[in-house]
Amino acid sequence: MKLAKYMACICEGSAETAIMDILLDHDLLIFTREEMLEEKVIRCRDGKRFEEKYLRKGFLDKISVIRILDSRRENFKLSKAYGHKVDVINVITAPEIEMLIILNENKYKEFKKSGKKPSGFCKEDLRMPDVKSYRFVQDYFSDPDMLLAAIKKYQEISKIHKDEYTLLDLIKKQG
Repeated sequence: MKLAKYMACICEGSAETAIMDILLDHDLLIFTREEMLEEKVIRCRDGKRFEEKYLRKGFLDKISVIRILDSRRENFKLSKAYGHKVDVINVITAPEIEMLIILNENKYKEFKKSGKKPSGFCKEDLRMPDVKSYRFVQDYFSDPDMLLAAIKKYQEISKIHKDEYTLLDLIKKQG
């Protein structure tokens, strides 16, 4: 994955934002806050709104937009004026980011049998009603090594499509 000089990291929800903040705060990603627009994770899923708010500042260099999302169908449309200046990289967390918690709890088999969505399984079966909240995810993965292990397990069980990236692709290679 080749990233531009500037980048924006866009997350779909609070749980994804918490995961990215943990990885950024522990210097585990292939980019740093200092390289990010506004030095923080952005919650803006609409391409046009993102363009209006962030791209009209007259950047001379190309920008990589890293989108952390669970849907493969969600489009991020920019106008033709910005198409050549922006490289959109989709990092897929399908079916949902809560899979990291299920894997960390070693409950994957039970989850598969349940027929539930990952967030529903976490709320009902694992008794984690706040599983989608920023604070819960940040507290749950307060140990970044535990988060890294869950990301690696997720990579092993995921059905990754040919032109897709996962969270593991954003992690610095551990030396």
